[in-house]
Amino acid sequence: MAMARATSGLQYPERFYAAASYVGFDGSSPTKTLTSKFAKSTALLLYSLYQQASVGPCNIPEPSTWKLVEHSKWASWNQLGNMSSTEAMRLFVKILEEEDPGWYSRASNSVVEPVIDVQMNNSKVEPVIENGNSYPETKTISTQNGSEVGTQDKDIVVEGFGSVEVYDQWIAPPVSGGNPKARYEHGAAVVQDKLYIYGGNHNGRYLNDLHVLDLRSWTWSKIEAKTGVESPTTSIPCAGHSLIPWGNKLLSIAGHTKDPSESIQVKEFDLETAAWSTLKIFGKAPVSRGGQSVNLVGKTLVIFGGQDAKRTLLNDLHILDLETMTWDEIDAVGVPPSPRSDHTAAVHVDRYLLIFGGGSHATCYNDLHVLDLQTMEWSRPTQLGEIPSPRAGHAGVTVGENWFIVGGGDNKSGVSETVVLNMSTLTWSVVTSVQGRVPVASEGLSLVVSSYDGEDILVSFGGYNGRYNNEVYVLKPSHKSTLQSKIIENSIPDSVSAIPNVTNVESEFEAGHDADPPKSKGDLVSVLKAEKEELESSLSKEKQHALQLKQDLVEAESRNSDLYKELQSVRGQLASEQSRCFKLEVEVAELGQKLQTIGTLQKELELLQRQKAASEQAALNAKQRQSSGGVWGWLAGTPPPSRNADDA
Repeated sequence: MAMARATSGLQYPERFYAAASYVGFDGSSPTKTLTSKFAKSTALLLYSLYQQASVGPCNIPEPSTWKLVEHSKWASWNQLGNMSSTEAMRLFVKILEEEDPGWYSRASNSVVEPVIDVQMNNSKVEPVIENGNSYPETKTISTQNGSEVGTQDKDIVVEGFGSVEVYDQWIAPPVSGGNPKARYEHGAAVVQDKLYIYGGNHNGRYLNDLHVLDLRSWTWSKIEAKTGVESPTTSIPCAGHSLIPWGNKLLSIAGHTKDPSESIQVKEFDLETAAWSTLKIFGKAPVSRGGQSVNLVGKTLVIFGGQDAKRTLLNDLHILDLETMTWDEIDAVGVPPSPRSDHTAAVHVDRYLLIFGGGSHATCYNDLHVLDLQTMEWSRPTQLGEIPSPRAGHAGVTVGENWFIVGGGDNKSGVSETVVLNMSTLTWSVVTSVQGRVPVASEGLSLVVSSYDGEDILVSFGGYNGRYNNEVYVLKPSHKSTLQSKIIENSIPDSVSAIPNVTNVESEFEAGHDADPPKSKGDLVSVLKAEKEELESSLSKEKQHALQLKQDLVEAESRNSDLYKELQSVRGQLASEQSRCFKLEVEVAELGQKLQTIGTLQKELELLQRQKAASEQAALNAKQRQSSGGVWGWLAGTPPPSRNADDA
């Protein structure tokens, strides 16, 4: 290993006092010194932290609102509440390092520091360029026993990564153990400070191994999976699948395999028994696919898009209820995203599903779509900031309302920028950028979020950018802007914005203690009267608006009542018609029976008529035989008697 030289810094509280002296808290006009070096909001925050660290919680009376500067400083200090002195010291130094990364090296002219040798895994030190000047950026490092606090160049990685105060920069922590095989399109999930990596693609060959990285010790180990008991199965080599943590289990959903099934398979890995099993799912399962997005929303999985085994791109939407284990296909309204795969998706406030990027067979996208999971309606919102370039194969995770997106490519080159979308304001911004073929500028990489020493960290693994990677990279997102805006916003009294003659508190703050109050009480009274009249006018307008709303409500209730009466009338008519229809059906049935009886009687009548005709014919024949005299008379030649003799 290479030897690098690191400068040991001062311990607390000496380090805090050195920082305070550097920014001007040395007894000589600190206000003007602060505002000359930093933005006004930062200067106000540093002042309040210095007071909290050196004096303690604010217990002085609130200044008059006429003294805008003093009131703002008091409000900022008072906002810190009972923050401990040590915490205020560390926060003071932290903000200074974020605003002026090279302060310690420039302040070292007045501080005598010993130089020690530290063994490093990476001896490459890149200077920080700021305002045209090049100098190494230093960050605080704590040793394992906590007895020393030193400084370290920003890009140098040492043992004890968690205490290196590096923000918004990708660094490679010193990992140990057997690294997994290089891969991309694998699944990744975090459960209890452990990163699990499953499957993936290496040189066109699907993998089915399972590895775990302990995010405390940064040590890799391989898990030898067993076969489940209830629904035994072995892990099938796959890529393009999704790995979702569910309690103390991992769910592997979909993915490309050598012998694809007809529908999506869901497999479960039990972290306690280290066994795989196939879950029994009900309902109509979606067609098998890879490159889809899977998001956990409450107790359901929302699955969108991907590419099936026939390379057909999809944009269908399915939901899997993890309690009933039932599939449900969703027909959302609106215009959905075009069919795509290798996109990324996020869920905001458990209601909105955001889809970004992805690709087809020839095109990559950078469009943003939002699905309201309550109304099931797609929309294309307006984006703010610099919209990222088209990409596919990227990865994303959410930290609060921020959606971090890393890597991906456009069929020509990998994307080097790490971008973030504020999901509340839909504003894009760039977090950082890397140079060269760094693994975080790859396609098919994985990205998860975890915590270390109470701070959020993004962990990236694998990917393909001309070569297959198996490196781990870590980024600590900065929350500086959120912290400052929250404190500064609560520090400015509402009455300041109500005085039209004072529009810039920062200019007053820059003037220090010499700021002039309003000229007279009469001016303030007139201002307050004007404000009162404006408020009364606004109140009157609101009352009129409320009255109009009440009238609209009454009219709506009246229309609702009329419609309800009409509905009841229609229901009554419908009931009458149903009753009449039933009676008609009964009559029709009776007539049918009578018609059937008439048919039978007609047949009997025809039979009797035939019998009658036969009887009449027989009688006629008998009568004719009697009138003929018989056969013996005919043989003897005796003529038959004449009709006249008989008549006589």
